[in-house]
Amino acid sequence: MSTFDLIASKIIKEQELIIGPIAWREAEKVPGIHITDAKSGTVTVDNDGNGPPIIDKLVEQYASLFGRASREASREAVAGILADLAPGDIPSSLRSA
Repeated sequence: MSTFDLIASKIIKEQELIIGPIAWREAEKVPGIHITDAKSGTVTVDNDGNGPPIIDKLVEQYASLFGRASREASREAVAGILADLAPGDIPSSLRSA
C-alpha cells in the first residue's frame, strides 16, 4: 500500500464515521481513486505521480457536500502520515491553513 493509498483510505474511513456509507460512494466518484474493498478499507490511488492532486479531489468531493468541517476531518485523519512526507508531497488541501 502506497502512502497515498493509505491517506485516501484514512480520509474515507474518517468521513464514513461522520456520514456513513455515503463516504464510499462519494470516493468512487473521484477519478484516480479505486475502491478495492470497502469492508477492509482497501483503496488504491493511481500511481502516476498524481497522488497529491487525486487526494485534493477526494477532499474537495467531501467538502463540496459537507463543507469545511469535512476538510478539517480529513486533515486530522492523516496528520500522522503527513508528518512523514516532504512538504512538496503534501496535497494542498491537507496543508495547515
